[in-house]
Amino acid sequence: MTAPAPQTPAPALDLDKLLAARLHAARARPYLATALFALHVVESRHVPTMAVDRHWRCYVSPAFVDRMPVVELAGVWVHEVSHLLRDHHGRSDRVARVRELHGPAERLRMNIAADCEINDDVYGDGLPRPADVVLPQTLGLPAGELMEDYLRQFRLGPYTQGMVWLDCGSGADGLEREWDLGPDGAHGLSEQERDAVRFRVAQGITARPGRAPKGWRRWAEEAFHPPQPWRELLGAALRSAVSGSGAGDDYSYGRPARRSAGVPGAVLPSLRRTPPRVSVVVDTSGSVSDGELGSALLEVAAISRAVGGRRDMVTVVPCDAAAGEVHRLCRAEGIPLTGGGGTDLRTGFARALASRPRPDVVVVLTDGQTPWPDARPPCRTVVGLFPRQHSGSSGEDENNPDYVPDTPPDWARVVTIGPGRPGAR
Repeated sequence: MTAPAPQTPAPALDLDKLLAARLHAARARPYLATALFALHVVESRHVPTMAVDRHWRCYVSPAFVDRMPVVELAGVWVHEVSHLLRDHHGRSDRVARVRELHGPAERLRMNIAADCEINDDVYGDGLPRPADVVLPQTLGLPAGELMEDYLRQFRLGPYTQGMVWLDCGSGADGLEREWDLGPDGAHGLSEQERDAVRFRVAQGITARPGRAPKGWRRWAEEAFHPPQPWRELLGAALRSAVSGSGAGDDYSYGRPARRSAGVPGAVLPSLRRTPPRVSVVVDTSGSVSDGELGSALLEVAAISRAVGGRRDMVTVVPCDAAAGEVHRLCRAEGIPLTGGGGTDLRTGFARALASRPRPDVVVVLTDGQTPWPDARPPCRTVVGLFPRQHSGSSGEDENNPDYVPDTPPDWARVVTIGPGRPGAR
């Protein structure tokens, strides 16, 4: 987005110009056309430029439309709809809960981080980039990362003072604005309609992946593998892990304790809970296909979001008959999942539990064709099973198609991931 100009008497909204810009955006980014035309325009003189809410309304300043060229307005259309497609409002809400980030200043920081995630994919190829657009390099940050990653890498300061005008609306950072019509207002999309739009856009991108940038292709792959049951189960396991006595407790001066008011001249730290440490053991044996390993990468990315985007809290252990090296999660597509031999995930459990600091939760992604530890691990365990069809005969060799593996032990929470009907126990 571009910065608003000094206030002048606002003209009437030039709707023809605005819609012409949307058409130009759809021609420049045809894979986003479904989403662009799903947005409902709401004229608002309270909005500095253009902004969206989580219900897919686009609030537009008539003065902003009046002074912007059509091709630059087209870029703003793509920018705003990108926030909604990538669920920046929902992700901001989750990060705010986990990291205790509250107030307009933190939401501005989320808006800036979200802009850094999407702007590399917005401009170019028919959409000129404004001079004052926020990019990762503007903040001295690497390109190609996610909003949650950028949030950990910068703070508001003198070098961000020129960004205080930035306001893409509650659809970008989750904080409601005075101009929002709310969930009961006119022309909003229901949750099911929003999901349908995202699915149609993801479908268009995966059908012709060469037409979309890498960031959009990554988003589309994850949109096509929505692990809702997995997220629910993992979320329950993580909440249970951090609710135990002494788990994840730490003191922070970022949010002073209420007792500070009773101690003049002193600032006391408050007790806060940090996200749980998660170790993901990935089955890389020969019985797990490349497609399932790709699905495992998507699940690992979902796990990092479930712990508030704290990738430093997630480690990955590839394992076939022996455990590989423990990898810190930087980006899902960069995790080396090598293997191909037999399966003994007991070594993966041992390697994960031997890491320091020890994980609060162990997540295992496997087809289940493995021996399991005899004793319950000293932490929560979640097993994601790739589904298998068996004839019902029993064998002892996992290379035998009739081999029926042992079921995961009762102390593990289990959910089926990948094709087929997801289920959990």
